[in-house]
Amino acid sequence: MDWDDMRVFLAVARAESLSGAGRGLKIDPATVGRRIARLEEAIGARLFAKSPQGYALTDAGARLIGPAERAEAAMAGAMEERPGAAGLTGQVRIGAPDGCANYLLPQVVAAICDANPGLEVQIVALPRVFNLSKREADMAIAVSRPAGGRVTVQKLTDYRLHLAASRSYLGRCGTPLTPEDLWAHRFVGYISDMIFDKELDYLAEIGVASVPLASNSVSVQLNWLRAGGGIGVAHDFALPSAPELVRVMTDRISLTRSFWLIRHAGDGRGSRLSRFADLLATGLRREVSRLEALC
Repeated sequence: MDWDDMRVFLAVARAESLSGAGRGLKIDPATVGRRIARLEEAIGARLFAKSPQGYALTDAGARLIGPAERAEAAMAGAMEERPGAAGLTGQVRIGAPDGCANYLLPQVVAAICDANPGLEVQIVALPRVFNLSKREADMAIAVSRPAGGRVTVQKLTDYRLHLAASRSYLGRCGTPLTPEDLWAHRFVGYISDMIFDKELDYLAEIGVASVPLASNSVSVQLNWLRAGGGIGVAHDFALPSAPELVRVMTDRISLTRSFWLIRHAGDGRGSRLSRFADLLATGLRREVSRLEALC
C-alpha cells in the first residue's frame, strides 16, 4: 500500500471533500479522486460515500483512519530523525482562544522557534472549540477539559482574572468598592449567545445580567476597557499590555481558570509534537507567572 495514497485518504477524510483535500495537498481535485480510487481498488472496499454534504467515511474508511494516522505519525518521526536534522523541524498548528493567542503564545512560541530554527508554527486564534479529528490543528488550547473523544489532555496552568477599568473611566464614574456599587456601572463582556464554553461566562458568575458593550473577542473587550467604555473581567496576564487599566475590588472578586492542552490520541509520547508540547507547556507556565507578577 502506497503511503502517499494514505496521505491523500487522510486529507479527504479531514476536509470531507476532494477540493478541500486538494488545496491542503496542493494538487488538483481530479488527481485526489484518482488516488482515492486507486487506494479503494487496492483495499477492495469503498472508503467514502459521496453526498450533497461532501465525502463521508464508510465503515471500511472509518476502520482505516487509525492505521493511517499511526503511519502518518511514524513518517513524521522518521523525518525528525533523519541525518542532519537539528532540533524540532516542520510545521505545527496550534488552535487557541484569542486571549491566550494574543497575550501569551506569541512570546512563548517565538522563544521556542529561536531555539529550533527549522520549526514553523501557525497560531489559529478563534473563539470556539477546535475539531482535532479533522486536523484543524495539531493541538489546541482550551479553557475546560473535554469530556470525551480520542484525545489526550494535559493541564497547562491556572490563570487569574479580575475586574478592571481604565483610570479615565473610574475618574468619570467612580471606583466601585462593594458588589452593590457595580450595578451603577456599564459592563464590557462576552456576547451571551456566543459564549462557547461555560468557563467564559464570568459576568454571570459575578451576577451581572446586562452587558451593554459585548464582543466574542477578548482583544475587543480589552480595547473597550482601555477606551474607557466600562468595567469588565480581564486576564491578569493581559494587563501589563494595557497600562491604562487598573484592577478593582480585588479583595471581593477574583476568578481562577485553567488552560488545557488537547492533542490527538495517536501522537506518540516521544514524537516531535510531544517534544513541542513539553516546550509549550513549560513556556506558558513561566509566562503566565511572569505577567501575573507584574499586576
